[in-house]
Amino acid sequence: MNHMTPSKKTSPNDDRRLALRIVTMPRDTNQYGTIFGGVILSYIDQASFVEARRHGVHRWVTASMDRVDFIAPVQLGDIVNFYTRTERLGTTSVTVLVDVEVQRYLTGATVAVTSASVAMVAVGPDCKPIPFASPPSVDGAGICPDPDPNPGNAPQKARP
Repeated sequence: MNHMTPSKKTSPNDDRRLALRIVTMPRDTNQYGTIFGGVILSYIDQASFVEARRHGVHRWVTASMDRVDFIAPVQLGDIVNFYTRTERLGTTSVTVLVDVEVQRYLTGATVAVTSASVAMVAVGPDCKPIPFASPPSVDGAGICPDPDPNPGNAPQKARP
């Protein structure tokens, strides 16, 4: 995959779908009126979850995100579209391709911004990977506990 050019629809049968659409706001901008890259990365992560969730009702966590090259700025007031499609299915993981495009506020022109490949892993209540084809594992908030700071239940040292 060329990381400098977001993927394009190649046929009418392409299964790319709109996962998220947001309007950029002043709180998301730097002093130049463009959106912080980290804001876009966060939305890429969320869009990946939306796509992964189609494959199973589980807690989905981000295992990795491929290199992300920004080829055009996102400006204040732009509408940002996050399109996703499943690239690969594993046993416990789904690799999602996310294409990011903007509709310019002033002109309505569509401009490609970036793309990323994101590996999402289904985890059970113990936060261990599970097959995503298994029955739903989410029963509510879907929050994973913090790792045990004292594995093996060894006595903790007293603090001074």
